[in-house]
Amino acid sequence: MKILVANLGSTSFKYRLLDMTDERQLARGGIERIGSPESRCTVEIGVDRQERAIHVPDHAEAVRQCLAQLTDPEHGCLRTAEEVAAIGFKAVHGGSVSGVQRVTPDVLAAMEEMNAVAPAHNPPYIAAMRQLREQLPEIPLVAAFETHFHQSIPPANRYFAIPHEWADQHNIQRFGFHGASHRYIAVRTAELLGNNALRVISLHLGGSSSLCAIHGGKSVATSMTYSAQSGLPQNNRVGDFDPFAIPVLMQRTGMSLAEVLDTLANRSGLLGLSGLSGDVRDLTDAAENGNERARLALDVYVADIRRYLGAYLVELGGAEAIVFTGGIGENSPAIRAAVCRNLEPLGIVLDPQRNENACGEAKVHATESRVQLWTVPTNEELIVARLAKQLLEG
Repeated sequence: MKILVANLGSTSFKYRLLDMTDERQLARGGIERIGSPESRCTVEIGVDRQERAIHVPDHAEAVRQCLAQLTDPEHGCLRTAEEVAAIGFKAVHGGSVSGVQRVTPDVLAAMEEMNAVAPAHNPPYIAAMRQLREQLPEIPLVAAFETHFHQSIPPANRYFAIPHEWADQHNIQRFGFHGASHRYIAVRTAELLGNNALRVISLHLGGSSSLCAIHGGKSVATSMTYSAQSGLPQNNRVGDFDPFAIPVLMQRTGMSLAEVLDTLANRSGLLGLSGLSGDVRDLTDAAENGNERARLALDVYVADIRRYLGAYLVELGGAEAIVFTGGIGENSPAIRAAVCRNLEPLGIVLDPQRNENACGEAKVHATESRVQLWTVPTNEELIVARLAKQLLEG
């Protein structure tokens, strides 16, 4: 069974093709600048990489171009497009609809209801899914919701302290996101350490960041809550924020509610704090050159990571492993070192040399550390493909 896993942006389509008989990646590629006069199309099949300019008006055409590349007689890896059993999506927010679902009008309607909560994610996915259902009806579409992994979170960690009827009648609760990534870390860490009953804290640190406390392969707490704007500061999204500051901002700045929310969702986070960039690499360079606001943004980011890390050590009663993943978690020794600073009394001891040289799956803890520290590249596409395969097989 071959599954095409799609990662959509408003003007982009990235994919991986996986053969689920042995979970091999057969191909990867994507199309940027969809809808512009000249789109950029790439595909990698084995060691063969092709890139070309082409006009791609919409996501349905992007999928057709992708399938044409994959079935090319000379360079492709498929005989026909019918070999693709399904297209899997890492869907973000369906509100009361979660789990792994065939994409139907009801699923799309549920996602549409959450557009205001996931404004950067839901609209492009919904538009593309609708196009694909209409124009490529022969290929099943499967949505693996990011909230799915967190359905095991117990009520004490799921409920807000709000009127109970808000949760019951309006489904206002802590949903959690980055589910595919945290699920992969749970599974892979159990494999690496040979123990399915582990207490693991997964740190998915990237343009969008979250922590997850995992016990026995199940999520028991996570830093993102009702929306992806919550939890840690993101590259341009606010993170945790007191809602009672919103009317004050409206009164003092003259901004409308929509304008304040737009600022919190798009011009806050590391970008807002630094006034420079939401990219940790840019901020690290600027901080090393004396930029105080860049240093402040990094310090706030690390402080919030440590705050959640401490809470989850208490929640789990300790941990056997702390795992860094995501673009920052995997590639920033400086952030890992800052997160683990002065945690030796908790049995968390980073090895500076291992940390500096870490690449791929790597131990970064010192010999005397009671808690294992790892970098593990995440594989969200594999998780989506596994879940899609399970659904198709009934």
